[in-house]
Amino acid sequence: MGKLRDEMLVDLQLSGAKPKTQKTYLREVENLTKYFNRSPEELGEAELKEYLLYLINKRHLSEGTFRFYVAGLKFFYRTTLKRDWPVEKIRHPRSKRKLPVVLDISEVESLFSVTKNLKHKVILMMTYSSGLRASETARLKLTDIDSKRMTVRVNDGKGGKDRYSILSQTTLEFLRQYWKKYRPTEWLFEGQKKDEHITVHSIQLMFYAARKRAGITKPASVHTLRHSFATHLIEAGTSLHHVQLLLGHRSPTTTTVYLHVSRLNLSQVISPLDQATQQIS
Repeated sequence: MGKLRDEMLVDLQLSGAKPKTQKTYLREVENLTKYFNRSPEELGEAELKEYLLYLINKRHLSEGTFRFYVAGLKFFYRTTLKRDWPVEKIRHPRSKRKLPVVLDISEVESLFSVTKNLKHKVILMMTYSSGLRASETARLKLTDIDSKRMTVRVNDGKGGKDRYSILSQTTLEFLRQYWKKYRPTEWLFEGQKKDEHITVHSIQLMFYAARKRAGITKPASVHTLRHSFATHLIEAGTSLHHVQLLLGHRSPTTTTVYLHVSRLNLSQVISPLDQATQQIS
């Protein structure tokens, strides 16, 4: 699909898609072409349904990956081929909404207390105290920290959006200690090479090591720090709107999931057994 591939690449670049998205979308249309050994221009609804069933039943893709691949096919048919009908009629599974794992504040504190390496401690503290994704923490630059306004600038977050989050006073104090010891130049958290930032994988590994040392048995990941940040803010009385802005969620619906795990909301509900017990006694 040489010519079509070139056209799709141009369309993706003009749409502002990130390089990783471009690569995945192009690869999936190529996989579709190889599956039928025919040009995707010749495929219709029946073939597309067959291919999507193949992704579900044979490749056993997760729901998120499946939806991502479908988005790539939709982009190709809608934008590059300018044909809506083959894809519009196809229904696919809705993603299941799972509640996030959340750490108690004491568990978060234990993560920091068992992390003796100053750089590792500051990375975990920054991730939690500003509600960052691991990829956002990894790409922080010195210029993103504004100690006067007590803000952290997040550049090119999910969806290509920039935003500001809060800078914790406690984290700032540890950041100053960290800067004096490591003297980073451009990237706040440098990788093995000074001109590169730390990798997401490295941050994940240091989290798992801290979780093990702290004796936390919950199935927590480094992203759990972001979930915990949001939940603890809501429990402290922060409005849902402000939490949405700090997290960079496009829709408030995404943020409402933290209401379901907030103890503040659960504590306001009295079990009917307790109400009955009061009447019995």
